[in-house]
Formats: sequence, C-alpha cells, structure tokens
Amino acid sequence: MRRFTRAMVLAAGLGSRMRPVTDDMPKPLVTVGGKTLIDHALDDLASAGVETAVVNVHYRADQVTAHLAGRTVPRIVLSPEDRLMGTGGGIRAALAHLGDEPFYAADCDALRLDGPTPALRRLAAAWDDARMDALILVVPTARSIGMPDFGVMFLDPDGLARLPEEREIAPYAFASVQVLAPRVFAGTPDGPFSYKDLWRRAQENGRLYGLVHDGPCLQVLTPESVGLADALLDERRARWVEV
Repeated sequence: MRRFTRAMVLAAGLGSRMRPVTDDMPKPLVTVGGKTLIDHALDDLASAGVETAVVNVHYRADQVTAHLAGRTVPRIVLSPEDRLMGTGGGIRAALAHLGDEPFYAADCDALRLDGPTPALRRLAAAWDDARMDALILVVPTARSIGMPDFGVMFLDPDGLARLPEEREIAPYAFASVQVLAPRVFAGTPDGPFSYKDLWRRAQENGRLYGLVHDGPCLQVLTPESVGLADALLDERRARWVEV
C-alpha cells in the first residue's frame, strides 16, 4: 500500500464560531475526548505513517507553537502566517516544506470514527497519480454531525467528483482531510484562497475524485459541538462498522 510521508495541518484560523471558547485560545487547542483537536489530527497522521507534518499558525500562534514544542512524531515544521491565507493559500505558502509528492491536508475541526480500515490508509490505497490531482474524503450528509445539511460534492460510481452548481444540493460533505498533488497549485495566486479553488481546477481537468468515509464524522465548530464530540467518543470508542 502506498504511504504518504508528509502532511499539512491547518491550524491558523480564528475559530470565530467557537467563541467565547476561542477568545483566549486557538481552536486547535480545544480539548475533545481528553485530547486537543490538533493532537487528534496529528495522531491519525502518525498512525498512517506520516513522518513530517507542516502546521500553519496565525491566531494565538504562540500557544500552538508551545503546545507542539515537545512533539517528535510526526516531526513538526511550523509555517507562520502574517495574515490569514485561507485553506488553499495556507498550503501554497508551505509547499516548500511538503516536497514533490502527494501529501495529506487535514483540518483541525473534525473527528472521524474509522471503519475496518483507517480513513487515511483508505485514501492512500485509493490514490491514483495517473488520474488524480485531488482525492477528497467525504461523508454522506445524513451521516455527518454538526455539518450543514447541504454538501459540497457529487460523486459518480467511479469516484469522479464535481462541485454543485447554483441551487444544487450535493449529498456529500467534506470530512476535513484530503490528498493533494503539488501540481494542482500551479498558477494559483500568491495570496489567500480556498480549497474549493483547487477543487475547481482539478474538476476542470477531470482529476477531482472523492472517497466516501465509512464511519461517522463530527465537525467541531461551536461550543455546543464539543459536548457532542465528547459524547460520540464516549459511546463509540470501538471502530465503527457498517452493517
């Protein structure tokens, strides 16, 4: 099975919807199930074989930096941002640390319970460099918790993905992790932009694909969702298996 050794972890955002919790701390340091959100993400990446994780920092950067100072697995490389660069621009700014091979890109705002095979390993196994520039882990909106009722993506039976057009309601939500090839950033602006701009570029070239997560996914965006996440982890410590 293919293994990706580098990853990007997005930890720079303001966490506005998590206020007042994030008035004094960055969202990646919010604790769920006895562990910070950023450590949930980094532990998953380490288990998948990631050796180096690039973490962008901006809001309360000193707190994130101090928290990660003692972490050795994966090795942490910080990517400071003087201004918020967005989900796409933040990765573009860190490309020099990510190398020439495809890599994971993970947010710090979702908890996933895995099926029989961990989601990151399923992404690695599904990656086809000849066909893909982006492979997005998605979850059916009916099985997502704390996410909008409308999704961000359609999939055909082979996993080829497209974004919804105006007034379309897509059935799949983003499960906060993906695999990206560095080439998808060619020609992108030197400034803030979104993941979705990358996805549109990949779609235009027929190289945007999705993989359906086989367990539940909870997005931790608000103070109320922290309690939901704690309850989910307490109830489902074992891996989720679809029946």
